[in-house]
Amino acid sequence: MDGLGEDGQPRIRSEAGSVEEPDAVAPTIDSEADEEAPSVFSAWALPVGLFLLTCFTTLWAGAYQSYSGTARGPLNFLLEHPEALWRGLPFAAALLFILATHEFGHYLLSRIHGVPASLPLFIPGPPHFIGTFGAIIRMRGPIMDRRALFDIGVAGPLAGFIVAVAVLIVGLNLSTVVERTATFGLHLGEPLLLQFLAWLVIGPISPESDIVLHPIAFAAWFGFFVTSLNLLPIGQLDGGHVAYALWGGRQRTMAFIAVPILIVLGFAGWPGWFLWAVMAGLWGLGHPPVSDPHAPLGRNRKIVGWIALAVFVSTFAPVPFSFHS
Repeated sequence: MDGLGEDGQPRIRSEAGSVEEPDAVAPTIDSEADEEAPSVFSAWALPVGLFLLTCFTTLWAGAYQSYSGTARGPLNFLLEHPEALWRGLPFAAALLFILATHEFGHYLLSRIHGVPASLPLFIPGPPHFIGTFGAIIRMRGPIMDRRALFDIGVAGPLAGFIVAVAVLIVGLNLSTVVERTATFGLHLGEPLLLQFLAWLVIGPISPESDIVLHPIAFAAWFGFFVTSLNLLPIGQLDGGHVAYALWGGRQRTMAFIAVPILIVLGFAGWPGWFLWAVMAGLWGLGHPPVSDPHAPLGRNRKIVGWIALAVFVSTFAPVPFSFHS
């Protein structure tokens, strides 16, 4: 999938190269316990303030993507063309809708299981790419058994994934097909599900053509990227929660297998995987134990676990970013 060309438009393309920058940290759960009752600031003012700031930075990023003029960087664009900020609304609204759905999936299941959790904490980022580093929620109490761990861990990725699919279908209907000779700049990788939905919505295209993604479709692509990152079976990523709930100590073995694969992918295509491998080592590969590790999951949860695996496979792009000139 092609990404942002020098004309600011996201594109689809099957060729792959490498790029140095992932500007976003996928949403996940910060499971550090906080025994003290949260203050009004941390419970409400901080989440609301961060969300509003992230609304602005993603709006700015979306407007800068769609700008085809000669502004020298996003700051000059903002200073010289503040009236163009509204053009970033489709991208910002779609992206924040996906990320918020992901985080509130965690939040609602935490409440259902009686685990105190913060409201989603959105992390604003520079407007050069998407304008955010994602979002987290903080668990303010321990997760007592593996059923709660599974439900809380899997709810975010699946909720965000469902919304991302709907958003992608809308965005693909607004996207356009161009001749490949007209495409250059940052190209996006092609997850299997994205390829299928593009074929379903747009139809077959010739090998000499590319799809220029509408900003809404680009937001959905990033939603897929976030989902696949979160479902890596490492430490306290969502995938680590799910894998530990399903397979206990074997989750650590899965993480030890996943990290070398990321390193190989870093050499083979996208150097950003090196960063994720290092971060996995810093976070810890294994998942901490829960108080009741023997609570049965039941058949339905195991089926949902296999669905989560299918979601990971269908949204994962081995080379998510590449540059073409």
